[in-house]
Amino acid sequence: MNKLQNLQQRSHWMNRIHPLGKLLVCVTYILFVASFNKYDLSGMIMMAVFPAFGFIAGELSLKDGLYRMRLILPLVLFVGIFNPFFDRQVVAQIPLFPGFKVTGGMISMVTLMLKGFYSILSAYILIATTSIEQICYALRLLHIPKIIVIVILLIYRYFGLMGNEADRITTAYMLRAPRQKGINYKAWGTLVGQWLLRSMDRAGNVYESMVLRGFKGDFNVQKRSPKAFDHIYPLVWIAAFIVIRFIV
Repeated sequence: MNKLQNLQQRSHWMNRIHPLGKLLVCVTYILFVASFNKYDLSGMIMMAVFPAFGFIAGELSLKDGLYRMRLILPLVLFVGIFNPFFDRQVVAQIPLFPGFKVTGGMISMVTLMLKGFYSILSAYILIATTSIEQICYALRLLHIPKIIVIVILLIYRYFGLMGNEADRITTAYMLRAPRQKGINYKAWGTLVGQWLLRSMDRAGNVYESMVLRGFKGDFNVQKRSPKAFDHIYPLVWIAAFIVIRFIV
């Protein structure tokens, strides 16, 4: 989370784009990617233009992006790998390998993998160039209910709080058992319970501090007036998605 916050606080031109435009581009891209036919592999390959642009123009590391999304990628691969078992219709053959036949399931497998892969990368580009406050601000501009936006913001903030508490508990355990590798399974229940209780106490303190500072059920964020480029950026990308999906 600290590394993501460092990316979000850069003075890069993509970070300065209005958050509403970036959010609309990300959501629209995911919807267009999901709308492709499961056999339209060529169209899916062309949709790689947006993630490629985001990582290159945004000066983001693809290696770091994949590493931070490592918990989600296995699920994407799992869904795609099991798809060929349900569609064995032969759609093509490889001339150099006469015995190898390409089935519809194989094509749909790759297509499903690309759909999930592209969606994850587009979401990473959004969160790497836009802070959680800006994303919540964009959601409020879309008239998303305030309570939902506040819950999203607080959940994100409490992830960091719980992570710090977990680090303290783990460090304290290791100091008391220096020669032990990992945490003994007999202590898992106790440590998790302590982690929950300590996190709840910290969360209560944070909430009291928010109330003392004037929190009244909404968050204050610096409002931005969109400039000309803030309108051009989403319009160009949405037009490109339409051309790839329905024309090319």
